[in-house]
Amino acid sequence: MGDASGIGPEVLLKAFANGEIHWPFVAYGDLAALRLYNERLGYGVALRGIARPSEYRTGDLNVVDHQLLRQADITPGKLSEKAGSAAREYVVSATRAALAGDIAAIVTLPMNKEATRLSDPEFTGHTELIGAMCGVQDVTIMLASDELIVTPVSTHMSLLNAIRAAKQARIQTIIQLTADAVGKLIAKPRIAVAGLNPHAGESGSFGNEEIAEIIPAVEWAQRQGYPVEGPFPPDTVFYLAVRRKKFDAIVCMYHDQGHIPSKLLDFEGGVNIALGLPIVRTSVDHGTAFDIAGTGLASTHSLIRAMEFAEKLTR
Repeated sequence: MGDASGIGPEVLLKAFANGEIHWPFVAYGDLAALRLYNERLGYGVALRGIARPSEYRTGDLNVVDHQLLRQADITPGKLSEKAGSAAREYVVSATRAALAGDIAAIVTLPMNKEATRLSDPEFTGHTELIGAMCGVQDVTIMLASDELIVTPVSTHMSLLNAIRAAKQARIQTIIQLTADAVGKLIAKPRIAVAGLNPHAGESGSFGNEEIAEIIPAVEWAQRQGYPVEGPFPPDTVFYLAVRRKKFDAIVCMYHDQGHIPSKLLDFEGGVNIALGLPIVRTSVDHGTAFDIAGTGLASTHSLIRAMEFAEKLTR
């Protein structure tokens, strides 16, 4: 359900009320929050509290009710330690259910990192939390839309640390994870690898990361049979993928290198897909949007796309 102070609960209610959700699902969250937004925005959704996914029934919006919040605790658009802590617990519960085989996939609505860190100072994001619960370290996120698919070598860290993280072993892992995931979505995928420096280093003129780390990783991947080319200059590789249709996905060297063009091309339709997990997890590619929380203005498009990708990946 995401942070109760953000748009997650109302996006879920709106999508359900509009008949946009075509898959059997249960919501992990708090009935108190969903009731508040349901009444405030007049969605008229029939809510049903359950204790476990096996109690699911058609017709209602089934909620695994954690009973962590009261309506008095819910402050739309305002940072809340209680809401941030509760949002973390929903993810923990859903991950346990996925690991136990009680659910086929997890689709996450937005948490607010600042709110969650008020009770868990070490929290950095959904992906890292779920990865730790699954006992894996080589995890990342793939941002997918109809326009472009990108996977960053590093995610939530400073740009300085991201440059330091662009090492051959990590790049090899991300190429492998990307190829495996894209292969489930597209027949015979073509993958490009972006350089780190301007002009992909221009033969060492603008840095040697391409020569020392990226080119060896690409050559390793090609020897393994992965359909990968590169590194390409970062300022042209997106043109080759989007306009020339030469590539289906791009491995990027850091978070914003891939996310800026992706969000420019399709902000509402982007979906985050966690790679490297033993379970399927997708997510909307937007935040809690405190500025419009409680107004009913939030789009449901990213949620529906995230559910579509989750269904494809579970197949």
